[in-house]
Amino acid sequence: MHWSSTDDQLSGTGLAIRFGILALISVVIGVLTRYAWGLSHSQTISVTVFLIIILATLFFWSFRLAIVFIGLPVLILTQTLELECFRQHCSLEVILFLIGMMVVVGGLRDLGFFTWIIQAILKMEGMTGMRFVLVSAGASALTASMVDEVTSILFMAALIFQVCDVLKVRPVPFLIICVMATNVGSAGTMLGNPVGILIGSRAGLTFEDFIVWAFPVMLIALVATILLLILWYRPEIRELDRRLKQRREHSLPLGPTVAVPVRAGLLLIGGTIGLVALHHRIELLLGLETNTVLYMAPLVAAGIVMIWRRGRARYYIEHDVEWWTLLFFLMLFGVAGTLQYTEVTGEIASSMKNIVGTDINIMIPAIIFISAIGSAFIDNVIFVAAFIPVLQELIGEAHAVHPAWWALLFGACFGGNITMIGSTANIVALGMMEKRYRTRINFLEWFRVGLAAGITACLVAWLMLLFTAPLMPGVQG
Repeated sequence: MHWSSTDDQLSGTGLAIRFGILALISVVIGVLTRYAWGLSHSQTISVTVFLIIILATLFFWSFRLAIVFIGLPVLILTQTLELECFRQHCSLEVILFLIGMMVVVGGLRDLGFFTWIIQAILKMEGMTGMRFVLVSAGASALTASMVDEVTSILFMAALIFQVCDVLKVRPVPFLIICVMATNVGSAGTMLGNPVGILIGSRAGLTFEDFIVWAFPVMLIALVATILLLILWYRPEIRELDRRLKQRREHSLPLGPTVAVPVRAGLLLIGGTIGLVALHHRIELLLGLETNTVLYMAPLVAAGIVMIWRRGRARYYIEHDVEWWTLLFFLMLFGVAGTLQYTEVTGEIASSMKNIVGTDINIMIPAIIFISAIGSAFIDNVIFVAAFIPVLQELIGEAHAVHPAWWALLFGACFGGNITMIGSTANIVALGMMEKRYRTRINFLEWFRVGLAAGITACLVAWLMLLFTAPLMPGVQG
């Protein structure tokens, strides 16, 4: 759905027509919503502007930042949003966290950390088709939970392409397996997906909370997803196994081996994760506000990397930090806060309460599947940013460790498997394959397996949350 190339090829008139249609649709929906819900003037403006940004993201991907740049002044100039409110909702702490992690990832790449992972897989003794799938999928998920989903798939896709090229097998099934494992794995910690750190920031959740309540669910959902994908791609895995056997019989390696300073990479990633993991204990010891150390830990690690690799420091900042995306997130979070500021989210939450009530047993599956469907067609960060204020209104002043937050996390991450555009990892992987092989995956080919994988993972999350919800502090069934 991200049509950047199409956008660039359109004439000025063509773009104007499409923008006009988009704005008209948004205004019509905004007006209808006003009369259906009895919204005020400011509420109607906030809904209309937010709809324009969402639709522009879907249909004018390359213009998403420009649209949000225009949308914010419209909200402020119409007195729908105050600048102070924007500052409160723009989640600067999330942006700083992501900047730090991006620099750390750049350092890890330079130190050969990801090359070391790939080589370790390639050098495994007695490699079979089944073992390769299990190891590559597991590595994809765990790497995503340690760094982020995009970094994970960048390197794991390179592994898939290398092995499939050597063995002369079709890479699509194995790429899909790794991408879907990456999306599931990204829900395991705060580090795996911007969704995690955004939810953690707004809900006051710690890294420990994620390890206790999210990571076990992720692991079980990962096992279920991998088993489903193994059954789905049985013929392709058997063919891979046959080719690997032939390779082993001739004692031929799957790829070259190069020396990498793995100890330095392990020290960097271990130190960063260790500091993040212990942040709550450090905050209690120093009397700091919740998650203060969490947000600052990646910046400290990034600073050390920039001193350590001082010749590359400017490169990390200019090339590894995705300023375009981060600036879009910053603006989007602030604009999404307008819905809460104008009390639109309260209206939505009231409607949801009328439908699902406040019963946890009903609320959990409703949130999981709403967020899964939403994230399948809209970038999950955008969906979560819009849904968080609704969820805050829905659960009220409940304890931070509330199953509704985890339902939103799992639905947003697992739902990304349903379509080709459901997550950034999907888009990156497909782009890499298209560039390398000049071929594309058919939408239905992905959707059939993605829907099955997405539903399976969401069902696991639902069942696990029903079991663990009564154990969460302050939760009453």
